[in-house]
Amino acid sequence: MKYQVGNPGRMVVAKFDDHDDVLGNISDIAKKEDIKAGVFYLVGGMREGKIVVGPENDELPPKPVWKELGESHEILGVGTIFWLDDEPKIHFHGAFGKKNMVKIGCLREQAETFLVLEAIIIEIQGINAVREIDPAIGMPLLKI
Repeated sequence: MKYQVGNPGRMVVAKFDDHDDVLGNISDIAKKEDIKAGVFYLVGGMREGKIVVGPENDELPPKPVWKELGESHEILGVGTIFWLDDEPKIHFHGAFGKKNMVKIGCLREQAETFLVLEAIIIEIQGINAVREIDPAIGMPLLKI
């Protein structure tokens, strides 16, 4: 295990409107506000989304299992912001519910707000963690 200790910095409250790009907006805020490390929470609705619900097998590199939400869902989750080269790289895991069906997974693409989505972003100051592509896994992992 490796770790660093930092302090909470600025806090950003954002409201995404219907059809807004969820992951794109988080990334845009991180760029505009120069948030190099942070944690964020999302609560609200999402109409589109593509999530990974685990690997097919427990082997490296992992082959992801994809699920499309394809319609409106309630959403609740937490994510992190760390940079990969010159861009913020968002990592978000959430629970997505519709009627009596709940999916949990890693939101990776095609994320679109349904009605309204609220985000709380907390900057982490005093650490220098980044993301780097891990050659064995083929994914951008946290490097401390």
